[in-house]
Amino acid sequence: MEIADIPKDKKIILFDGVCNLCNSSVQYVIRHDKKDIFRFTSLQSDIGQKILTHIGISRQKIDSIVLYEPGKAYYYKSGAALKIAQYLGGFFTYGTIFRIIPSGIRDFMYDYVAKNRYKWYGKQEACMIPSPELKSKFLE
Repeated sequence: MEIADIPKDKKIILFDGVCNLCNSSVQYVIRHDKKDIFRFTSLQSDIGQKILTHIGISRQKIDSIVLYEPGKAYYYKSGAALKIAQYLGGFFTYGTIFRIIPSGIRDFMYDYVAKNRYKWYGKQEACMIPSPELKSKFLE
């Protein structure tokens, strides 16, 4: 898949494909994405690497979640998490109250969890392979 082939009407969530916490979070978003807003790809995938290059983010400098809105904007770390909550709507919009916390403090907390995520939640040997039912939600 090339950048030009990415669906323009979907928000793309890039995540650490070997992180158990990240995979659980993706499964959670999929279950609650009632409006079919999101598509997913791992940071380690070919298309994930192409997206990062396209938006000017070095893979060596980021290991967090990235929300990419094709042709519009991108968000990472706590900003991405809050934007995802906003798009999920309903109960999740209450999570956006954390925007009152300065982004530097939010990202400091985010980085602390990210730094310890493998120790606390574990790591897989390879990226998650979506089930046939979920395959359409993932970019290849």
